[in-house]
Amino acid sequence: MPKRTRIINDPADLVPLIRVFGSDLHKKVFNTLSSNWMTKEELEKAVGADVGESLKILQKGGLIQSRWKMPEDVGVPEKEFQASYSDVIGNFQCGLDELSNLIQIASSDDEEFLEIVFKIEAEIKMGNSSTVGLCRTLNQNACFIRGVAKRSDRLTVRGQKLLLTEDK
Repeated sequence: MPKRTRIINDPADLVPLIRVFGSDLHKKVFNTLSSNWMTKEELEKAVGADVGESLKILQKGGLIQSRWKMPEDVGVPEKEFQASYSDVIGNFQCGLDELSNLIQIASSDDEEFLEIVFKIEAEIKMGNSSTVGLCRTLNQNACFIRGVAKRSDRLTVRGQKLLLTEDK
């Protein structure tokens, strides 16, 4: 695995980390990918479970990298994955209220979480895509809004704006 360090400047970037390392399966997938490049099928054999959701979460959090593997014989190329980082440095400051919101976002169940995602999506469709505008409309702080986007596969953070993910 590459000996690279992930520097976290935005507290909302903690949400994918909490989700990955709060689940035994996601953590096992990450640890398995720390040693070498593997395709999804190879990974499922090594872990003994479906890894589709784990790969999505790891990719959304920027914790794995991918490349195309050409088969030795004539065949279809396959995507293979490897962990991107071995260390992390946190370089941010936030209030305990914001931190508690981020932990709550990362650990909430899907039904509860989807309610706020649908509200944010509705606002974006009406043209309100800036973080500041969403904060005012939804009566939440920017850290909360960005944390929701970091967890959701339906939203993407681009600078100070939130966008709908094209491939839902």
